[in-house]
Amino acid sequence: MIVRRSAASLGLLLALVLLAACGDDDSRSGSRERAVILATTTSTQDSGLLDVLVPEFERKTDREVKTVAVGSGEAIELGERGEADVLLVHSPDDEEALMASGQAGRRRLVMHNDFVIVGPPDDPAGIRGMSSTAALERIAREEAPFISRGDDSGTHTLELKLWDIAGIEPAGSWYQETGQGMGATLRIADQKRAYTVADRGTHLSTADATDLDVLVEGEPRLLNVYHVIDIAPNAGPRVNAQGGRAFAEWIVSPQAQRMIGELGRAEFGRPLFVPDAGKTEEQVADAA
Repeated sequence: MIVRRSAASLGLLLALVLLAACGDDDSRSGSRERAVILATTTSTQDSGLLDVLVPEFERKTDREVKTVAVGSGEAIELGERGEADVLLVHSPDDEEALMASGQAGRRRLVMHNDFVIVGPPDDPAGIRGMSSTAALERIAREEAPFISRGDDSGTHTLELKLWDIAGIEPAGSWYQETGQGMGATLRIADQKRAYTVADRGTHLSTADATDLDVLVEGEPRLLNVYHVIDIAPNAGPRVNAQGGRAFAEWIVSPQAQRMIGELGRAEFGRPLFVPDAGKTEEQVADAA
């Protein structure tokens, strides 16, 4: 069964979240600006990254952060509507469209990890070690269960690109969409003994709760780059441009970059994300 969230339900959910985030403006001290609204991806939440970064930013700057964790596409839409102050996202085409709109300030490299295709350890479709497109072709041919996020996230966008490169339009009972974030999608894939595309950080951080192996990895097209984008004042009257810029500047600071580089290292023997502030896009691609 394909699970989809309707546009109406998404709109209601986001409206409720934003009301909760902004509803206490009037009760706050006049000496402090309103909370900074960070729209970001579920992978930064599910990996535990926000649990590390946000409290330290609040402590350092005496600013409060309200986080809305959705797919990158939805996060960028919030920025376009002036309903978020800063974005931490990983959907390059959508990010570039936002920058072209003139409603954003700066777009800066923050970090990267990579996408992987994961599945049951016994790999019933036999995709282990294949290229990403060959693996998807095999999954489609075998009609092996595949779970898609289906949520307009950066991960979902990458998955659709891979299907397109493979020349396949996935459809049928074997292909299901969750309409949920990365952590939830991994848990559903585990329950259904299915394959899915995931970012490595969330896969590692949820490994204790699932039994999914990395089966396909290491291709340049699987590079997963995150940028921070502060929203310009002309995007809407409620934009806290100063607070958004402050968060964007802090997350690329040496302290925040060290924290990013340490997340997961002790537990998994490798960081969940590689810090990239100050690098060029080419340097990140060459080093990955």
